[in-house]
Amino acid sequence: MVVESRRAEGSRRSAFALHGLVAASFVSGLGTAMAAVAVPWLVLEQTGSAVATGVVGFAQLAPYVLLQATAGPLVDRVGPRRIVLAGTAAAAIAIGAVPVVVALGHGLAVLAALVAVAGGARGLADAATAPLLPALADAAKAPIERATGAYAAANRGSLLVGMPLGGVAVALVGAAGVLVVDAIAFLVAALLVATLVPAAGVRPSAPIGPLRVRAYAAELAEGMRFLRTDRLLLGIVTMVAATNLLDEALTSVFLPVWARDSAHSAAAFGVIGGALGLGALIGVLLGAWLGPRVPRWATYAICTVLSGAPPFFALAFSASVPAVVVVALACGALGGALNPIVGAVQFERIPPRLHARVLGAVKASAWVGIPFGSLAGGALTSALGLTPALLVSGAAMLLTTLAPLLFPAWRGLDRPATALGGARQDAPGPT
Repeated sequence: MVVESRRAEGSRRSAFALHGLVAASFVSGLGTAMAAVAVPWLVLEQTGSAVATGVVGFAQLAPYVLLQATAGPLVDRVGPRRIVLAGTAAAAIAIGAVPVVVALGHGLAVLAALVAVAGGARGLADAATAPLLPALADAAKAPIERATGAYAAANRGSLLVGMPLGGVAVALVGAAGVLVVDAIAFLVAALLVATLVPAAGVRPSAPIGPLRVRAYAAELAEGMRFLRTDRLLLGIVTMVAATNLLDEALTSVFLPVWARDSAHSAAAFGVIGGALGLGALIGVLLGAWLGPRVPRWATYAICTVLSGAPPFFALAFSASVPAVVVVALACGALGGALNPIVGAVQFERIPPRLHARVLGAVKASAWVGIPFGSLAGGALTSALGLTPALLVSGAAMLLTTLAPLLFPAWRGLDRPATALGGARQDAPGPT
């Protein structure tokens, strides 16, 4: 009885730690979402250039992707909790310095350098969160689908609150003032992890020792080899890389330019972003609830096609904020339903000892197109004008999202026959 009581108490503490991590992710995501409104608006205010907006977006996201891809062996040695704390605190310092350099009259290069530091720090923290989540879920005896659903819901919820709040706040206090609030949000997220997620149970998963370049490279290569040999995971990250590139062009360039030229309001930018977030949150919650009951492949294929291209065409053909909000809400819900499916498939297929390396490689590979999305969006808008750029990008999105319907490897999304009864399966090897 004493042993059972201790186990129950340990499970409750682990559940509390899992909730703490989810709460920290929400607060950190809130700061990120507000910055997603404030940074491009600040650049537009300073330069009036869609190309400059894209360049700064690239500067922020390229280090994020690079650190996601390469931080796995470091996370294994130092420990995910310590990396989350260090990365989140560094992001707070860097983003908080942006208003200072703007007030001092420094140019675009200094601003881009600071957002690059913030992006790299966030990438480091997010690379550590990926292996921390399943470890805490396992200790809390929580189903992995529910844990990934809660984490995705926190991220989507932060987008829901953060983007409209950022748009309204930009209108009230200016973009530079919003970035001060973003820095505070990152510091609060770090404090939540420090106080609610205990160090016990999340120690480094690899022996502490000298960090040699050859060993580090070998460990990175092991994670990439696993990813390359799993056709389903490779297909997921390839398609998501392309859709993320186009989505980044939409949110970082097309949408703010449309809000400025058609709606004449930063608040419209935030409200539409919030509609995407609300829809995505609804979709994530429905996906987490219905996930065990629906066929994964059919759900993924249908939702991917219906969620991807319509926002581009809505902006191209309409100047009405309410109409675009309706489309954004519906497409956000369909896209949000994909997150629990992807999260569960990843944790099922990747062995726990490779979580930090492979999950970092998965996310980095999926995000590799995002920095170029800002550049592509700015270049297309400058060369063609906003409406033709939206039509070209929407057509590309539609073609990309047909992949699950065309390639047989995507059928691997469906559960093995032995898993249909609800039993949790060990992660299979690559296929």
